[in-house]
Amino acid sequence: MSAALGALVLLPALSGTGLLVAGRRADRAAGPLAVAVTGAGAALSAWVAGTRPRLSVPFLGVIEGGDLRLVVDGLSAVLVVLVAGIALLVTVFALADLPADAARGRFFGYLLLFVAAMLATVTAATLPALLLAWEVMGATSYALIGFRWEEPGKLAAGTRAFVTTRAGDLGLYVAGGAALAATGSLVLADLAGADGGWAHLAAAGVLVAALGKSAQLPFSAWLSAAMQGPSPVSALLHSATMVAAGGYLLIRMQPLLAATGWAATAAAWAGALTALVLGAVALAQSHLKQLLAASTAAQIGFVVLAAGVGATAGGTAQLVAHAAVKAGLFVAAGAWLTALGTRNLADLRGAARRYPGIGAAATVAALALAGVPPLSLWATKDEVLAGVDGRALTVVGLAAAALSAAYAGRILAVVLARPTGDEAFDDEEPGTRRVPALTTVVAGVLAVFAAGLGVLALPAVAEQLKAVLGAEGQPSPGLGELLSSGALALAVLGLTIAVVSTRPAVLQQLSRGPLGSWAGLGRLLSPRPAMALARALATVDDRVVDRAVMGVAAGARRLAASASQADDRVLDGAVSAVASATRGAAAGAARMDAGVVDGAVRGTARAFRRAGSAARRPQTGLLHQYYAQAVVGLGVLLVLLLVVR
Repeated sequence: MSAALGALVLLPALSGTGLLVAGRRADRAAGPLAVAVTGAGAALSAWVAGTRPRLSVPFLGVIEGGDLRLVVDGLSAVLVVLVAGIALLVTVFALADLPADAARGRFFGYLLLFVAAMLATVTAATLPALLLAWEVMGATSYALIGFRWEEPGKLAAGTRAFVTTRAGDLGLYVAGGAALAATGSLVLADLAGADGGWAHLAAAGVLVAALGKSAQLPFSAWLSAAMQGPSPVSALLHSATMVAAGGYLLIRMQPLLAATGWAATAAAWAGALTALVLGAVALAQSHLKQLLAASTAAQIGFVVLAAGVGATAGGTAQLVAHAAVKAGLFVAAGAWLTALGTRNLADLRGAARRYPGIGAAATVAALALAGVPPLSLWATKDEVLAGVDGRALTVVGLAAAALSAAYAGRILAVVLARPTGDEAFDDEEPGTRRVPALTTVVAGVLAVFAAGLGVLALPAVAEQLKAVLGAEGQPSPGLGELLSSGALALAVLGLTIAVVSTRPAVLQQLSRGPLGSWAGLGRLLSPRPAMALARALATVDDRVVDRAVMGVAAGARRLAASASQADDRVLDGAVSAVASATRGAAAGAARMDAGVVDGAVRGTARAFRRAGSAARRPQTGLLHQYYAQAVVGLGVLLVLLLVVR
């Protein structure tokens, strides 16, 4: 079982690496190989979703959770099927959409690595595995957005996306440090068990990383720049991969958000406000891909809102349904861009009539985006809003849902309009191309999913999804709520179409206002604020930090001088005095030893020597002298005896 999970991630990773190494030599085979690999990935995803395998590779062996661990649970099972399925369809679209002279080896190489990183992200069970996949995703997105680097602005767009998301990604490292300090573990599931300040720090890090990756306020503007990438990149990035990754992470880490309290509230409001503000931004766009980009941030805002209020089943359903809807719309936008050579909404008037196949698929996807019943996002938005507890948050969510119908209506009003004047539908017109059949098929399949996922409105289906996710007991919308939201979506949709059709100047004026330029959010990512902040920090460094450091250094020098004087006058004097006294005592001891001890020892030795010499004199060896000595000795003893008595 673990081999299948390893193959699911390694097959696109190794294939993508091989294509990058081969370069232009692999251009001819790159497309078919990528389709085969993503097709195999789709089959493997279904297998691992059913078998729920685990895989662990040693990495940081001394730390609990330091391994590269992949685990398929209920949430991962849903996401791997989603990611693999969307990747297959977008790869087929790219095969048909890319120009014949494009560097296909490089493009499909990065695309496969990107897919592998997302598959690893949604199955990662430890922070090392998540960080590795998260970083690869960011790097490959930079390469894909800036794929046509030789064209002005393309590389800068990739750089803006990379730098913005990379800045947010630092939050994951903060969360990892907090997790290790609080629990001694790098297992994602253990983060919710962190205590005190560490839990708050970890939650803040996860929240910043997720908001940055999913282009939520205040990080939303990088998504506008990302529209410089090829259409297949936009279709994949906005549907089931990078922008969805932040929403997925918050759903995964919902227990940590709930444990801190404030983080859950912050996530809920960040998601709701993003859905509202970026919904208004989307309505003001006159460029189809920019409209879709802003709507992506707005729709993922509902996922973030769901994670904040604990409606994880609704958030997951929103993530899945939005992926199908948005991939289909980006496929249609890319097809029209390639065929007609324009991105402006005004120039796409009647495009759905001109290309009825792709037009029908785009119409279904746009209606789903509007929240029209019985299509998918109608059901999933209400599933999210059913978990909201609070009137203010509910009002913001409903207003954002109404804006969804408004910006979807703007798309439909243009692409379904009847051409006027000299406009014609001749496919042989200079500058136009036919939409490839493969593209139409891909858009059709995505439209079927965008419509079919409306079954999530059925209580039995919703409860089954909750059982898969382990989210039993979470609230679901009632019939009245579903009917009310559907009626609201239809009313706003009809009103928007009427306004666009009869009074187009109203929305044109809106496009020229601040909302048309993404509400000024791009200025947050421009060099000027960064330079101003850098100058302010430099001033603080020069006037505060440097002065503090110099003051500490001067104080340290004065302290060292005082210590030196004390050493010279006190410590050195004491040491010298002790040394002199020791030398005097040693000299006295030496004199005593030489004059007394040694004299006594020599005197004793002389006395013993004299006694020995005296004792030697009677030893003559003559017998008569020994007899004489014995007589003398006896005499002495006799006298002594007489005296004593």
